[in-house]
Amino acid sequence: MNVSEAIRTRRSLGKVKPDAVPQEWIEQIVEAGTWAPNHKLTEPWKFFVMQGEGRDVLGNALGDIQAAGGDDMSEEAVNAARESGRTKAYRAPVVIGVAVEPSTDPKVIELEEYGAVFAAIQNMLLQIHELGLGAVWRTGEPCFHTLMNQAFGLKPEDKMLGFLYIGYPDMEPKQGKRQPAANKTVWLNSAADL
Repeated sequence: MNVSEAIRTRRSLGKVKPDAVPQEWIEQIVEAGTWAPNHKLTEPWKFFVMQGEGRDVLGNALGDIQAAGGDDMSEEAVNAARESGRTKAYRAPVVIGVAVEPSTDPKVIELEEYGAVFAAIQNMLLQIHELGLGAVWRTGEPCFHTLMNQAFGLKPEDKMLGFLYIGYPDMEPKQGKRQPAANKTVWLNSAADL
């Protein structure tokens, strides 16, 4: 599969089989992330590979965040929230959390650090696709919650930017569609073109 084909055919697959993914493939996926472009070669990414009961770290964090949403929750409701979080963490045999640890160098622009980690995630998604695996990149408010940082030992200035749920596909990918690039492109051959 060439790069152009991989870009056009990769789709988010939220339903995967519970079968184990070979360790060497997981290592290839993480390695692909490390080759993302990053200004000043700061390499601001951090990867958390969760398999087996290691997924409980994510599940417990999701449950704790959901349980923290209401001060008047009963013990039953808190337990249900925690079980819901655990269920979510077990939707795939491999979950990779991807965080940004921005450089503290004043010459480094923090937003560029985030961009580098987003590029790392795209590299990983393309590597996953090339290996014939399925994946979905899950984000949302719980990713950015203080309790998520605490669960993964991240500093306050760090952020979890998402979780890649990875496994063998257990669904057909939807057909991709995008607007033509021409609809989103402005060609500037002179200042008068604006």
